[in-house]
Amino acid sequence: MGQSLFNPKTCDFAEFDAETRRLLRATVDYFEAFGKVRLLAESRDRVWYADFLDFIKRERVFATFLTPAEQAGGDPNKRWDTARIAMMSKILGFYGMQFWYVWQVTILGLGPIWQSPNAEAKARAAALLESGEIFAFGLSEKEHGADIYSTDMVLEPQPDGGYTATGGKHYIGNGNLAGMVSVFGRRADKPIIDSSDFLRKMTDEEYSGYLFFAADSRHKNYKLRRNVVDSQMYVAAFDLDAYPVAESDILHTGRAAFDAAMNTVNVGKFNLGFGAVGACEHAMFEAVTHAHGRILFGHRVTEFPQVKSLLADSYARLIGMKLYSERAIDYMRSANANDRRYLLFNAIEKMSVTRHGQQLYEDLADVIAARGFENDMYFPMAMVGMFGLPRLEGTVHVNMALSLKFMPNFMFHPADAGLAALRYLPGAGVAPKGAVRAVSGALSWTSRRATGPAAKAVPALRAEFARAAHAPVPTRRDAADDEFLFRQGPSSGLGKIRFGDWRPVFEKFAHIPNVAVFLEQALAFQALLAAATPTAAQQQDVDFLFALGELFTTLPYAQLILEQAEIAGADEAVLDQLFDLFVREFSRHALTLHTKPTATKAQQVRALDLVRRPIADQARFEAVLTQVTALAGVYEMNP
Repeated sequence: MGQSLFNPKTCDFAEFDAETRRLLRATVDYFEAFGKVRLLAESRDRVWYADFLDFIKRERVFATFLTPAEQAGGDPNKRWDTARIAMMSKILGFYGMQFWYVWQVTILGLGPIWQSPNAEAKARAAALLESGEIFAFGLSEKEHGADIYSTDMVLEPQPDGGYTATGGKHYIGNGNLAGMVSVFGRRADKPIIDSSDFLRKMTDEEYSGYLFFAADSRHKNYKLRRNVVDSQMYVAAFDLDAYPVAESDILHTGRAAFDAAMNTVNVGKFNLGFGAVGACEHAMFEAVTHAHGRILFGHRVTEFPQVKSLLADSYARLIGMKLYSERAIDYMRSANANDRRYLLFNAIEKMSVTRHGQQLYEDLADVIAARGFENDMYFPMAMVGMFGLPRLEGTVHVNMALSLKFMPNFMFHPADAGLAALRYLPGAGVAPKGAVRAVSGALSWTSRRATGPAAKAVPALRAEFARAAHAPVPTRRDAADDEFLFRQGPSSGLGKIRFGDWRPVFEKFAHIPNVAVFLEQALAFQALLAAATPTAAQQQDVDFLFALGELFTTLPYAQLILEQAEIAGADEAVLDQLFDLFVREFSRHALTLHTKPTATKAQQVRALDLVRRPIADQARFEAVLTQVTALAGVYEMNP
């Protein structure tokens, strides 16, 4: 898994059960029979994809894949299985982000419903899925975006019970035809939270006026205004005009409504990375086939030095995206109340995988040049989507801010608590690199070797180590229902989440030259955080933190890649090329941190410790290129 590109002509989905294999194969066959010419024409003409939704209804795809076992009515094939949802996301991304989008927004719309204690609403949703309906997630507003504290969807309590809802929503996918729209709003008779004060801990009473409720897009008081994008997909602006909301329509109230919103996004945003992987795989086939078959100045385009570099990096980048995503599935499926590491890993799936996909698309555009704009190519159809994915379900900045909440525990707790002593050593921030490396290495060695005796001697430390002692996470492609995702609980408490030691998997692969170089950079970054800790002012400076976050998030991204590489037996030449890329990008981010005007002198000095030159290997480079050029002519969508 993760080592080769998805090829619709040869895929067998062997890791899944029989019914899942059948539905995945049926979806691929649907698109191949639909054909590339019609696919591109309907995308250009912005034709609503009724034919695709008829297929979904006929084969019960959404009903089977998106109904939790609790609501399955005894159907053994219905369950919420993250692994097969991820595979479907990849397939739909492979054929067109517009098809992925109708699926993705249905997932988001179902999130508040499946988390709700409202049994009647859940039964209604299950029945609608069975009948082939789609769903929508009514959270965003034109004036407030993601600032849901300030929602202008206002519900007036009625004397005989229930409410009437009045207000507008914006950027609501599937809002034109959704059988149920999960809408976030607030009661008119309750106070509104001041969103500028959101860092303060809120009381239950302050939350009490907020709620989620279910609306029907076909109701006469549901006013569909327009499609706000110029696309085949429908991203709605709609208004509710005194829309009647019965008690049976209420999904969540108070703080639970906020938790439902956050937890729904936790589930839904995971799929963005898989959509990106699918789109990049299709684009890679097209780009390599074109470039390898085109002769310029007596040479194949794939023989030009700049193109060789772009293709080697792009292929390694794509394999990295796939390896990370496959391993992140396991953490999502094995999550429980005592292991919430998935919250970091799915934020990176959404943020980092999609941005690697965007960069890959830019690099492939430089390979195929004008051919990438012709109207018989998949490439331009997916281009807008590839630039959109990093900016959906929370921007990169939002997910980076979320990821940074995990940085102290991931980097230090509990195995390297001793490194904190660096901040108390006089001059550690500006000391020569060699001296800091020696001291930090000694402190780290002491921390790792002393954990056993220290933990036994200090009860508090023993408890701390116990929280980080997670059982090994197995590969999860079993036919199980991931029901924990709909009982994630409060969306707070991220600072209590503990991670195991990230270094062993890097040390296991340190025989690969550029993995070893990257590990040096990672350890230097750890020393930077200990010796030149961000100041209180910097911790409120998003621009500064973003530079720090670019460095931090590369570590868990690389960690999961290596974990999956070990599971799958990944090609070491490709891994070396991938970490060659990581070393360069890590160095670039270190220079960005060094040049930040708000960086302290110590941070400027220590940031330069992170800069490394990757180890070049022409034989490895050519071995990767051989794998790339072998893709030429391997797959082309049926006409």
